[in-house]
Amino acid sequence: MSLATTLTYALPHRLLSSLARRLAYSERPWLRQWLIDTVVRRFGVDLDEAAQPDPRAYPSFNAFFTRALRDGARAPDPDPMTLLMPADGRISQLGRIEHGRIFQAKGQGFTVAELLGDAADAVPFADGLFATVYLSPKDYHRVHMPWTGTLRETVHVPGRLFSVGPGAVRHVPRLFARNERLACHFDTDFGPMVSVMVGAMLVSGVETVWSGVEIPRYADAITRKDWRGKGIVLERFAEMARFNYGSTVIVLLPPGVAELAAGLGPESPVRLGQALARRS
Repeated sequence: MSLATTLTYALPHRLLSSLARRLAYSERPWLRQWLIDTVVRRFGVDLDEAAQPDPRAYPSFNAFFTRALRDGARAPDPDPMTLLMPADGRISQLGRIEHGRIFQAKGQGFTVAELLGDAADAVPFADGLFATVYLSPKDYHRVHMPWTGTLRETVHVPGRLFSVGPGAVRHVPRLFARNERLACHFDTDFGPMVSVMVGAMLVSGVETVWSGVEIPRYADAITRKDWRGKGIVLERFAEMARFNYGSTVIVLLPPGVAELAAGLGPESPVRLGQALARRS
């Protein structure tokens, strides 16, 4: 285990994330521009894809980080039977959920019940499919719908804020089931579907298109919100939520509804809208 990963056990996660949030939302010109220029230079951000390509036009670092893409920069897979990749990034892991367990890395895993914070919520996915997509600092940080769904419930599960970089994923047991996260439950024409927005070290927040900021406030107990009957329907490829810093989204599908697209594997670079899976 690296020294950086070891230190994350002792660091005050929420305090650091709160401080990072203050920096991210600061509109001080010198600070805002230093943060933006540093990330663009260090991570090779492609601003030609942004709706606003001028890095000096953003009022804060967070506005830059959650920037919209220009029209046509991403498009959904043309086959209407494909479920779509929810975000730009890299595949951390994907595959079958084996007897209710999700594979994290060699020697590491966790249960769907742990991830969702509820055993009953996990039952429909016991032998289904999962895809874990890691968003790095250079990536587009909005998460979109793999398939059309009606929002049923959100579940805010409290936890730590470990890094979700590859080193931490390899060494921190049950990482994604330990970090603070928001599970978004949808009803679709094939049954339930969940997209889990997983927080991480220095992630200042998670926002959804239907209710705005969900994290922070960081939770100390599981919080459920019932959205049934509210008529919140999000179409395939529509924006669902965004991270205010890099993190991970995990998509869960029930068994028998789809097959994962060929050619996807750990560390595969992916783009929003490409094929994730195809309806069976």
